[in-house]
Amino acid sequence: MSVFASMPVDRMSGPYPRRWWALLVLCLSLLIVVMANTSLTVAAPDMTRDLGLDSSQLQWVIDGYTVPYAALMLLLGAVGDRYSRRGGLIAGLVVFAAGAVLGSTAHSANAVIAARAVMGVGAATIMPATLSLLVATFPRAERVRAITAWTATSGLAVAVGPLVAGWPLEGHAWGSTFLINIPIALVALVAALFLVPPSRAERRGRLDLVGGLLSIVTVGSLVYAIIEGPHFGWGTGPVTGAATAAVGLLLFVGWELRHPQPLVNVRMFRVRSFSGSMLAVLMFFLGTFGALYYATQHLQFVLGYGPLATGVRLLPLAGAVFAGAALTGLATPRLGMKPMVVAGMALGTAGVLLLTRIDAGSGYADFLPSFLLLGFAIGLSVAPCTDTIMGLFPENELGVGGGLNDTALELGGSLGIAVLGSILATTYRGNLAGAVGSHLPPDALRIAQDSVGGALAVAQQIAADPAGGPQQAGQLVAAAHRSFADAVAHTSLIGGIVMAVGAALVLLILPARDASRRPVAGVAAAAGAGVATAAGGEPAEQVPVGRG
Repeated sequence: MSVFASMPVDRMSGPYPRRWWALLVLCLSLLIVVMANTSLTVAAPDMTRDLGLDSSQLQWVIDGYTVPYAALMLLLGAVGDRYSRRGGLIAGLVVFAAGAVLGSTAHSANAVIAARAVMGVGAATIMPATLSLLVATFPRAERVRAITAWTATSGLAVAVGPLVAGWPLEGHAWGSTFLINIPIALVALVAALFLVPPSRAERRGRLDLVGGLLSIVTVGSLVYAIIEGPHFGWGTGPVTGAATAAVGLLLFVGWELRHPQPLVNVRMFRVRSFSGSMLAVLMFFLGTFGALYYATQHLQFVLGYGPLATGVRLLPLAGAVFAGAALTGLATPRLGMKPMVVAGMALGTAGVLLLTRIDAGSGYADFLPSFLLLGFAIGLSVAPCTDTIMGLFPENELGVGGGLNDTALELGGSLGIAVLGSILATTYRGNLAGAVGSHLPPDALRIAQDSVGGALAVAQQIAADPAGGPQQAGQLVAAAHRSFADAVAHTSLIGGIVMAVGAALVLLILPARDASRRPVAGVAAAAGAGVATAAGGEPAEQVPVGRG
């Protein structure tokens, strides 16, 4: 066998011998992509101080990564199918590392946002490539285990991102949170050449560029509106973004229904196992990312943990992810995917609702049960959904399948952070105004209402002012902590209700029996066939055609 992985899997007489090593490379690539979504939260206080960020700039430093990441995944997944999935992975790692270098050397808010956007483009290439390469590399009998490991890595990255970023922050500037990505990306890039076999679609028609552009406009505008509207008000920009997304979606669906080789076979959403799995992924990450977003803020700003200490306290979530993944690997073949997915969503809902108990006197122990439940739920339910989604795509559309799965994940996370974060901020502002509004000058109150970190900065100024003093500063800190804790409880109630509604919908949509493990009919055939109808008159799972 050659030192480099040069032979495509479909030309091999048996399973690829180094496939589990290849999985390690794919999981390592996935790790840095997801970590980039979570690691920057622990660096936010240092960046705010050093760069003088206002709340809008800080939001876009974090979400500048999200917009290109979510918007480009579908098209770049299709490009990988057509030309080279491994080539897409390697190109994405190069772009991602370049963005990390730019971010580590940036000295302004706009430069950091631009660097994050470059990293988002790289991530949009890497993420669908990892999943499509996994499915192409592993035989059907081993694919569930491989996808479970992939999913567990995603959950692990959510937890260890703050830890990995927090460790260098103990002795270095915030730019170190960008630098840690570079050696990981380089190792993954080199290892991919040696261990990941090349793969691309066998039947390669013309790329649906119009559909790809419409998907970029639709998803990009939607994510922009989701981020900007809840946080900064529904002005001209967010309303235009939402309207553009609505029009773009209609045009996209109309175009795809009529195109002979569409980017996405939109009729697949009539297949209950597919639409239910997509909804489950979206709703699950909405609740999970939203809850972790404000829980990590509480650990840092209210309980006073540093970046590294915050990351350490999220490790139980990572352990719970692996426990859930181990259980679902054993139980799903026996019980089916629907019980596992619904059970995971119910546990995730319970984990979010437990945070309604948070108050000003709560400590880390009050957060720990929620972290354990959320981590266990991720491991339990996300892998069966991903396996179902990918199992419905033929070999020549694996990149698109990975792009759809990952777009649902990213949209859910964006919605969770934006919507629940907006509810949290609104509740906190109202609580703080009621507690100290009559005792602070308007400018100081505005800064204190912007965030807990802003309130702590105002308290420092009051403590140093002879007209104020430590006692008044302490009263403001106590009021800010109490207001934020109450906001966490209120937001968790709403987040839990949203997740419960999502779990109920998934319970209704997913079929009682698992869908066929073969892929849905090829694009051209499906475009003309639609969805088969059962004798009883209800839509049946579409009879699949093609290779699995």
